[in-house]
Amino acid sequence: MPNTRFLFLFLLGLGAATFPAAETLAQAINRQAVVERHKVVNTTTDSLASLNVGNGAFAMTVDVTGLQSFPEYYAKGVPLGTQSEWGWHSFPNREGYKVEEAQRQYELNGRKIPYTVQVKTPERNKQAVDFLRANPHRLQLGNLGFVLLKKDGSRAGIKDLRELRQELNPWTGEISSHFTLEGTAVDVVTVGHQQTDAVAVQVRSGLVKQGRLKVFLRLPYPTAQWDDVGVNYKDADRHQSTIEWERGNMAVVAHRLDADQYQVIFDWNGKGKLAAGPQPHEFVLTPDGKLDVLEVSARFSPPMTYKLGPLGFAATQKSSVAGWKSFWQSGGAVDFGATADPRAKELERRMILSEYLIRSQETGQFPPQETGLVYNSWYGKPHLEMHYWHAMHYGLWGRTDLLQKSLDWYLRPEIIAGAKAIAQRQGFEGLRWQKMTDNQGREAPSSVGAFLIWQQPHFIYLAELVRRDNHPEAQKKYQELVFATADFMASYPFYEQAKDRYILGKGLIPAQERFKAEETFNPTYELVYWHWALTTAQDWRKRAGLQPNPKYAEVLQKLAKLPEAQGVYLAAESAPDSYTNPEFITDHPSVLGALGMMPGTGQQDLATMRRTFDLVWKGWNWPHTWGWDFPMTSMTATRLGLPDKAVDALLMPIKTNTYLPNGHNFQDDRLRLYLPGNGGLLAAVALMCAGYDGSKTANPGIPQGWKVKWEGLKPMP
Repeated sequence: MPNTRFLFLFLLGLGAATFPAAETLAQAINRQAVVERHKVVNTTTDSLASLNVGNGAFAMTVDVTGLQSFPEYYAKGVPLGTQSEWGWHSFPNREGYKVEEAQRQYELNGRKIPYTVQVKTPERNKQAVDFLRANPHRLQLGNLGFVLLKKDGSRAGIKDLRELRQELNPWTGEISSHFTLEGTAVDVVTVGHQQTDAVAVQVRSGLVKQGRLKVFLRLPYPTAQWDDVGVNYKDADRHQSTIEWERGNMAVVAHRLDADQYQVIFDWNGKGKLAAGPQPHEFVLTPDGKLDVLEVSARFSPPMTYKLGPLGFAATQKSSVAGWKSFWQSGGAVDFGATADPRAKELERRMILSEYLIRSQETGQFPPQETGLVYNSWYGKPHLEMHYWHAMHYGLWGRTDLLQKSLDWYLRPEIIAGAKAIAQRQGFEGLRWQKMTDNQGREAPSSVGAFLIWQQPHFIYLAELVRRDNHPEAQKKYQELVFATADFMASYPFYEQAKDRYILGKGLIPAQERFKAEETFNPTYELVYWHWALTTAQDWRKRAGLQPNPKYAEVLQKLAKLPEAQGVYLAAESAPDSYTNPEFITDHPSVLGALGMMPGTGQQDLATMRRTFDLVWKGWNWPHTWGWDFPMTSMTATRLGLPDKAVDALLMPIKTNTYLPNGHNFQDDRLRLYLPGNGGLLAAVALMCAGYDGSKTANPGIPQGWKVKWEGLKPMP
């Protein structure tokens, strides 16, 4: 793999000098200038440097040619995916597998509770688990690329391209690509439509008139594997594709996979011809050779009628420019440009490119997967505990309109029914929110996910962010689900009569996924989140004109204290060896989330949290962490009044904190991108600037000597 994955653009040592206090500059921000100084430029065929266009519900990732001409070359980097929020597929359930076959009874706190897990025996049950985890899975909709022919008629490879220069302008969403093939220049502009699931390209090259540049669409078959990078060209007989309709300079390709189907609707300039290509499920558009400019648009959609005109490159480009300008001019903005410390430039780069990536891939009507709309992780399924990191920053950046798009998914009847069924099956009240799920809210078997609980309060947190952002209608819109969420939270804790207290667990796995569910109770972060969410639910009841819920009040009064030993908070009360067991100083240091992700609730002692922070900072096994751990640590540093540590955490030189030239948060060879890290970074920056309820200083996370402009940000709870 290319060396760029290990580039760390930090210059951390240059921030050691003493500067005057951080300043907030009063001048208006030139938003376009801030965004455009972080254009992405590629001059090599780096498989980790691919770029994408998208509208938040549909995205296409392209290689250095501006389309997906060489998808196999990029397969182990940042793949050339084409994905949508509606594009899912299931293999036929011919064996009649049922979710009950993936359930196991656990003896917890004196009663048996069923959980949907990865049972290993008998074989029939294991097969049911494998099927239910893999189905449904998100589809790779197709590879759209250039057929580039050399003078001898052979097909060019990526190494035949010369004079490469590609640029993404985040302000307009345009990707401009230049290369030469055997001395002939090719210039491509790629744009994504912001109102429909389409991409368009304009190609200027003598190769078009010479018949040496064509456009292909190749339709892969789903792999049913944990990931799917869109290059499975096997199993040609298991799916069907045809040119279903053609008229003038438009054509429709239909793709059918078992019970699922979708279309690709093409239009182009001139009098080209779309025909079946030499490979199965391949279609090639050949220009007529009269023009040296080719314009092509491709719309991906579920089955629809053809009573629509051509989309065209010009209309798609206009939509892209207008849509991105509207986005960048909305909500908050931060400008670190006046700061001399070179760390500020890198932080600003990560911030701008994170905004671009999340806006282009994660602003649809469903919770996103960790890898956005690039390639599958966990079969393309969203994990609701990550919805916090994917979406909560919108509430701090004044973009709650985008937050509500995915938050409203929870209001759908099928989602509510799924959450209610889990709670009832396990003997609890209200709604237990799913962890690993799909668009329809179906719970997938997971021996970790089934026991996680920190996704449960997220709905209350996200709804509260919307309400705080001058949305009084949010109270009526979300209150019933806020109460149903809290009903579960009040019924879940176990009452220990001997100690006259409620505990969380046993039968849970904390956000730090290093503990056994059957042994674990009272994790620190979850205790704080439980307290905050139930308190907030009581506030929602008061605004609704309702009396306080007595069960909420009882749990709040008697909820277990935060576990501590030797002057620091433990990961969980059941883990007195939280800092001496090597396994327990890996993964997420979520104990810091108890003051960072969470506000002060009256449970936390700041001196104890400061000692905990210092211990974690010095003693954690940071190479064995995840991308959102660094923003979480930064947020805790900000609330503790440690602005230098807040920046150091965001720029810590650890592999999982790598931000590639395209802005993606690289983790490892399996997760070459990880958008929860990008979302976390945006949340941390907002907190550093706008602070939190009750913060006593401006820019509480900005180091001395830094000069920052910001506008439109909201304080964090």
